[in-house]
Amino acid sequence: MSTVDATEREQLTNTIQDTWRLLMGVGVVLTLVGLLAIVTPFFTGITLSFLFGAYLIVGAVAHLIHAFSGRGWTGFVFQLILAIIFAAGGLAFLFNPLVGLTALTLLLIAFFLVEGFIELAMGFRLRPERGWLWVAVSGVASVLVAVLVWLSFPSSAAWAVGLLFGIGLFTSGLSMIATAMGGRAAVKEATTTSGTETSG
Repeated sequence: MSTVDATEREQLTNTIQDTWRLLMGVGVVLTLVGLLAIVTPFFTGITLSFLFGAYLIVGAVAHLIHAFSGRGWTGFVFQLILAIIFAAGGLAFLFNPLVGLTALTLLLIAFFLVEGFIELAMGFRLRPERGWLWVAVSGVASVLVAVLVWLSFPSSAAWAVGLLFGIGLFTSGLSMIATAMGGRAAVKEATTTSGTETSG
């Protein structure tokens, strides 16, 4: 079991070392977008509500097309029901943003709880590699924020979506940057060691 864990950890470390530049770039972008969302939480929440509503409308159209292109009465009814549900949800999000914000708040609370536990597990799995603590801290932050917003729900719905979204992006960005810096340091260390061995 320990051999398998060591092999998986080595593969994960090698992947980070090979892709640290990409991780760094994505981390910086997520951090900046997260800061913008934190500064303008209500605008971010309304924007996300409209985008999610548009997504549901597109899904409704897709189910409707599938209903009329499929074969069999049962499949037609099932796809038609899904199209109606998606369309109703999409219209609610588009024409009543506050309802959309409330629903999105519940979805984001669940999302950040799951994301937080995943980042915690990943952080402890990376230990003792550089940057593992930041990944774990990011997971703890996501879980704590989700719990706090849940405790103040539903009054928090007006600002929670944008704030949760921004904090999630910001902490994930920081953890990516920390992981990338650890990967870069490991690459430099390996290069220095290789150069020393070659010269010797």
